[in-house]
Amino acid sequence: MANVINRTVESVTGWFNDRTPGLIPAYKKHMSEYYAPKNFNLWYYFGSLAILVLVNQIVTGIFLTMHYKPSAAEAFASVEYIMRDVEWGWLIRYMHSTGASMFFVVVYLHMFRGLVYGSYQKPRELVWVLGVMIFLVLMAEAFMGYVLPWGQMSYWGAQVIINLFGAIPVVGNGLTEWIRGDYLVADATLNRFFALHVIALPLVLLLLVVLHLGALHEVGSNNPEGVDIKKVKDKATGIPKDGIPFHPYYTVKDLFGAGFFLILFAFIVFFAPTMGGWFLEWDNFIEADPLVTPAHIKPVWYFTPFYAMLRAIPDKLFGVIVMGGATMILFALPWLDRCKVKSIRYRPMLHKILITIFVVAFVVLGWLGAQTGSDTQKLVAQILTAYYFAFFLLMPIWSAMGQTKAVPERVPEHD
Repeated sequence: MANVINRTVESVTGWFNDRTPGLIPAYKKHMSEYYAPKNFNLWYYFGSLAILVLVNQIVTGIFLTMHYKPSAAEAFASVEYIMRDVEWGWLIRYMHSTGASMFFVVVYLHMFRGLVYGSYQKPRELVWVLGVMIFLVLMAEAFMGYVLPWGQMSYWGAQVIINLFGAIPVVGNGLTEWIRGDYLVADATLNRFFALHVIALPLVLLLLVVLHLGALHEVGSNNPEGVDIKKVKDKATGIPKDGIPFHPYYTVKDLFGAGFFLILFAFIVFFAPTMGGWFLEWDNFIEADPLVTPAHIKPVWYFTPFYAMLRAIPDKLFGVIVMGGATMILFALPWLDRCKVKSIRYRPMLHKILITIFVVAFVVLGWLGAQTGSDTQKLVAQILTAYYFAFFLLMPIWSAMGQTKAVPERVPEHD
């Protein structure tokens, strides 16, 4: 019986391989013969979790579009219909809304891992650049999806963000009108945001993810030690001595991480889908009314650090430049860091302190962006914004300071 099964498998595999000769080599290159460092830790779960959440967003989004109506007159009612009348519609909607927030949770943690382990340094500059591009497209995708429910915060959030483009000299007003598709945020805006959110941006996002993974597998994965495992190979096989096949070892490990993540995800979906107003704001359960402005307009939590920077700057144009620059400066990170070692484990204490303060500043900015914006809060936001930019702009200086520890030639056995 076993021989029959083996012959059948070989026959089917041979049939596919004859017709798609690149399939098996691609599988070997990216899975069974892709040798990853043997010392991956908890921080290396978040890349695969980001792919898992992306799949969730695509699948749930498809089901939501079956009942959603991209019309200013019907959008809010169609979302209510999904929540109340479509069988399991409430679950699909909450999976999608929770997935949006969890997407940013895992992406922010994934970027943080890259920062502390120096995963942007040579030869992985392109991997980092493509990752930042994914982050920017994800922000655009999330913003346009946030507008679609056509609640109060969706409508007024769109008003605030789109009107920012009006601060651009000469072309600002025309650009704002072009984005809206009308003289105000209305039906045309909702229709084009729906088209971009459902079709255009997901295609771009998928393409960038493929390029990101392809670039990563060309140069190889970094690791917590910052050791290049390709330097020490077995003379007979040419396999890195500190590497193990991605499949089955890390696929099994990622499945374990995915299981734990899905338990947490399910808990949020079933017991706290709004997360106290952080994942879904209370004002967004009220239909959009152009004549009634909410008492406090704020973006969803994953935009609040940048919103706090915008609000901290008195001049509108300069505020827009600062907010945009806060994301664009990430592209330059591989060339700003002059440290000779990658991992934070071997960096001077000064580097560890500055990175810790940077993370705290970013989190506090996120909290400030969700507040009312008192004078004290604006002052704190200004200080933290200054530190955010100083961290990057002065990196060529401080990253070259201090005495680094010796990096081992191979991955230490305790890892």
